[in-house]
Amino acid sequence: MNSPSSNLQTVLDRSFADLRQRREAFSAQLAPRETGTITQVSTGIAMVSGLPGVGYDELIAFPGGVFGIAFNVDELEVGVVLLGEYWHLRAGDEVQRTGRVMDVGVGDGTLGRVMDPLGRPLDGQGPIVTKQRLPIERPAAPIMDRAPVSVPLQTGLKVVDALIPVGRGQRELILGDRQTGKTTIAIDTILNQQGKDVLCVYCAIGQRAAAVAKTIAILQEKGAMAYTVVMVTEGNDPPGLAYIAPYAATSMAEHYMHAGRDVLIVYDDLTHHARAYRELSLLLRRPPGREAFPGDIFYIHSRLLERSTHLSEERGGGSLTALPIIETEAQNMSAYIPTNLISITDGQIYLSPSLFELGALPAVDVGKSVSRVGGKAQRAAYRAVSGDLKLAYSQFEELETFARFGARLDANTTQTIEHGRRIRACLKQAESSPVSEVAQIAVLMALTAKLFDTVPLERMTDAERAVREAAAQIPTDVCGRFDTAKKLSDEDQALIIGIARTALAPFQPEAATVPDSAVAAPVEKP
Repeated sequence: MNSPSSNLQTVLDRSFADLRQRREAFSAQLAPRETGTITQVSTGIAMVSGLPGVGYDELIAFPGGVFGIAFNVDELEVGVVLLGEYWHLRAGDEVQRTGRVMDVGVGDGTLGRVMDPLGRPLDGQGPIVTKQRLPIERPAAPIMDRAPVSVPLQTGLKVVDALIPVGRGQRELILGDRQTGKTTIAIDTILNQQGKDVLCVYCAIGQRAAAVAKTIAILQEKGAMAYTVVMVTEGNDPPGLAYIAPYAATSMAEHYMHAGRDVLIVYDDLTHHARAYRELSLLLRRPPGREAFPGDIFYIHSRLLERSTHLSEERGGGSLTALPIIETEAQNMSAYIPTNLISITDGQIYLSPSLFELGALPAVDVGKSVSRVGGKAQRAAYRAVSGDLKLAYSQFEELETFARFGARLDANTTQTIEHGRRIRACLKQAESSPVSEVAQIAVLMALTAKLFDTVPLERMTDAERAVREAAAQIPTDVCGRFDTAKKLSDEDQALIIGIARTALAPFQPEAATVPDSAVAAPVEKP
């Protein structure tokens, strides 16, 4: 029987032999580490010396867990944009290269979460778990990997879906003065994607905390957070975070697009993004140009929005639809940033302060709004009515100005104005209440057939609601042809108009007769 002392000796001998073997096998690995020194700290930026090998856009580590991006790579100094609180940094502090660019976690773990551009959670639901990271700056898909925009992205807003349609893979700009309902259009579009297999990313750039909290509350209340990622930078955050926010949000959206999904991204708003970039550029002594913006301000937005596209089937067939928002001042669409973005995007939705004051919400100015791509993807049922509707509405807006002066109007002009007033009343829509595609088509066909023209204006809201409710009576096979048919048949159109006429019967004045133009005739494609 072995004694305890001999057992202990055996264990010690084995341990020492193992240690000797590991010591002999060990060889020291020298890893070069490049460090520098802060020479100056300013609002959101730092000047660093002593990093001879640093590259443009490289991530640099500062004391206290703060990171920065190398922005100006000069001969003697590096201008760094700081991505966090920098009040504790002092001249003389040591900094270190990381050897990588700024990246962000992507994957299903981001759905339903609220975060900042660095991927840190802001919703108090614990850490965000992701299995993959992507650089925030990525090249756009090559032209050969893209496919035409062929599928509509329904916003649930009658005026947009009918007159300014948006396709999946399109970039549609939303612009207007402050407090005219720009964010509301974008949020309503997100709400309307429920059940349509479209993922959404909402990127708030430099917004007030109260406004962002209200938006998140709406998304949660309507059940939209289940398919939405929210990225937030507030007005008091460092300008570096506001600058990288849209790029980080786009990388998250691109991950889903390359997986074959359809994605909608909202940038709210790029005016704050441009101002943050201007602030950083001026602090880093870059030469200012028009309106004090640097010369490459066009490039920062074009390389961002160029990443939105519809991929070909060989690349998975995913799409990324962008709704950038910008704010105009005193209805000046020809300012520097608005004209830049109008030239980059595939159309714009302009919101008019005068329509907003009249209560015609959403306050979309149809005359100044356009969609250069979405019409190719629009459903046949919409195309059957959109041309006549837009023409009639534009004529009404021109004639309405003359009517205000009390001029004598002939019968045709009066009829045009009354018809236009019904169009405006029907295109009104409450906030956070998207309308289904079938209900929209029923209302729009009734409008084009002038069935609403004899309804008193004060009863238009109830009449329009009655037509939407009656749309549930449209047979399933007819609804199926809305998506598949290249052109609605005369029988389908007559059926829809007949259902709308029946729904509107209680709203007709007793002595009124149905005008000849309201006969249940098919609506011809313009």
